[in-house]
Amino acid sequence: MAIPRLSLLPNNEHNSDNYEDLELEFSSSVLRSLERYLPPEILTANREEKAKFMSDILHKYISREECAKAIRFKNYREWIMSNYQPRFRELYKLDPESLLLPCFRKAVRENTEESFRRIMFEPFPGVYVFKMFQPDFFQKLLVEVENMRKWLHEAKLMIRKPNNKSKYGVVLDDFGMDIMLKPLVEDFIFPICKVFFPQVCGTMFDTQHGFVIENCEDRDAELGFHVENSDITLNVCLSKQSEGGEILFTGTRCNKHLKAGPKPEEIFEYCHEPGQAILHLGCHSHGAKAAITSCSRANMILWCINSLFREMQTYDNEFRDWCGQCAREKKEKKSQSLASKRKVKKRKKDMILLKFIRCFV
Repeated sequence: MAIPRLSLLPNNEHNSDNYEDLELEFSSSVLRSLERYLPPEILTANREEKAKFMSDILHKYISREECAKAIRFKNYREWIMSNYQPRFRELYKLDPESLLLPCFRKAVRENTEESFRRIMFEPFPGVYVFKMFQPDFFQKLLVEVENMRKWLHEAKLMIRKPNNKSKYGVVLDDFGMDIMLKPLVEDFIFPICKVFFPQVCGTMFDTQHGFVIENCEDRDAELGFHVENSDITLNVCLSKQSEGGEILFTGTRCNKHLKAGPKPEEIFEYCHEPGQAILHLGCHSHGAKAAITSCSRANMILWCINSLFREMQTYDNEFRDWCGQCAREKKEKKSQSLASKRKVKKRKKDMILLKFIRCFV
């Protein structure tokens, strides 16, 4: 009997079940995303059967240790969300009118490249800068983050770090703010990405990861040049004191070319000002330029992830146009191919000419 296999294309008309109430190793959001790819004979089964089928597939790619770690983090988040008292509850639910600027909402509502370009500028190819949040959002979020840190310290709980080098960063999802960030991504960020980064978007991002980082002398040092574990990154400057600390972009890179150095034409420096949001590919290598004087800044980072796009990359052996190094290698390969063809063509011409000369000798 043939074993059912996942469909290559999602059934976008299917409404996925909710698995939150089931005791499972994988999150409901992951299963809901995967459910649209189920074969027809499994898609009509009950929730428990579908959950088992999908879990068996995921176990082929995710180890038991990783599952156990995910369960620990799930319990950690549930405990925080049931005990933490927010300072500003309005930050935990997306109210577009109170959180987002009218011009930004209008551009997304019109949903055209022209409407988006009216509110943003592109200082460098693939780097888009615009304003989206109301002025009071930034101070409220900074106060809320400080309240989170204080509460965790008093509760003698560890702060889950957004990355390996951050000591003071706070993951907003752990405190329940993903309830606000998820619709923000789906309803406002995704439409923009669909226009400017269609190659990585697919039908929708299935995961987002939001956190706040603070860089200064008594907090975290700058990360240095890096690419991010995201397909699209939204970087919002919450505050900045003193001069310096500009963001230096050094070209897009796929996994194969992460260590390839930048070319002069790929280097771009941008001064990120408070209130501004920068949207770029997660694989766009960047880092903060060293400040001449002490510089303090706080940023909200939102990683948008499309698992299907990542899976497709594992099967894509062709050159990736969005990777600067791949594009150069493709150009060089094409140039070498043309040069080889010209050489062969010239050799044939020379042979014909030689035969012609011999006829008259």
